[in-house]
Parts: sequence; C-alpha cells; structure tokens
Amino acid sequence: MTCFDRRDLGLLLLRLGTGGVLAAHGAQKLLGWFGGHGIEGTGQFMESVGYSPGKASATAAGLAEAGGGTLLALGLATPAAGAAAAGAMVGAAAVHAPSGFFAQAGGYEYAASLALTATGLAVTGPGRLSLDHALGHAVNRNWMVPAAFAVTAAATALVVGARNRRLRKAAEGEQEPLFDA
Repeated sequence: MTCFDRRDLGLLLLRLGTGGVLAAHGAQKLLGWFGGHGIEGTGQFMESVGYSPGKASATAAGLAEAGGGTLLALGLATPAAGAAAAGAMVGAAAVHAPSGFFAQAGGYEYAASLALTATGLAVTGPGRLSLDHALGHAVNRNWMVPAAFAVTAAATALVVGARNRRLRKAAEGEQEPLFDA
C-alpha cells in the first residue's frame, strides 16, 4: 500500500465493525430498530435490572452506544467516542456479571469485549483513514484520552454504584427476619 499502511486498514476495520455493532445496539434502545424495544421497553428493562429512572438510563445508554459507535466508525472524536462506548458496556457488564464470564451462560464476555475494543481504539487512535485525521486531529489530542476516560470512569462508577446500592437494599428488604422481635 502506498498511501495507507496495514495498520490504518486494520484500525478502519476495527472501527467500522465495533462502531457498527455499538450503533446498532444504541438504535435498538433509542428507536426500537433491529428488534429492539425502544425507549419505553428498554426503560422498563433498565428498571428491572436496577437502573433507575429507567427511561433516563435507557436514553443515556442508547446515546452512549449509538453516538459512541457512530463516532468510532467515522473515526471522529475517537477518545470521547471510545470512552462513552466503554462506559456503556461496563454498565451492561454489571448486569451480566452475576452469570459469570461466558456469554452462553448470560455472562459479561460480550460487553467486556466491546468495552475493551472501544478502549483500545480510543487509546491507539483512529488511524489515517478517519475523520480525525482529515480534520487535523482537532478532537483527538493526546490529553483527551485520559480526560475522556476520567470523566467516563467517574460517571460509570456513580451510575453502577447507585444501581448496586439499589439492588442491595431491595435484596435486604425482601429477606425474612431470622428471629421475631
């Protein structure tokens, strides 16, 4: 290859594949496309797994997946896109964690794979076959990677932490007392 090398082509393929999958998952949540349940149905599901309020959680997850996925595919604002997508996938992994690692048992394997790929793309950068490159990396500076992941990590920790507290309180409230007072 003359203008672009194998690395650029590989990054393009990773971005298109991962970004496309994430964007499709987001469209399921936001628009009900591809067999999804839209905001209403996804919001009800989010409530059932401890993310409250459900519609706001569905909207946030859908925007992080659809927006982050689309931006990753385009190679635009790659640090923010990768961080947003990774944060959404960490939230999904938290739901699947009680089922173990492997997806065939309902585990978090798939969400973790998407999160790690999005993170890798954010850290590595989009390559030369990207809008970031075409725009002179105006929204893909080195300092943006730790900044994007710091903000995403803080937000994800707050959201998943609140969910875990909510689930713990619900489990404690449902338990029968050991002794009558």
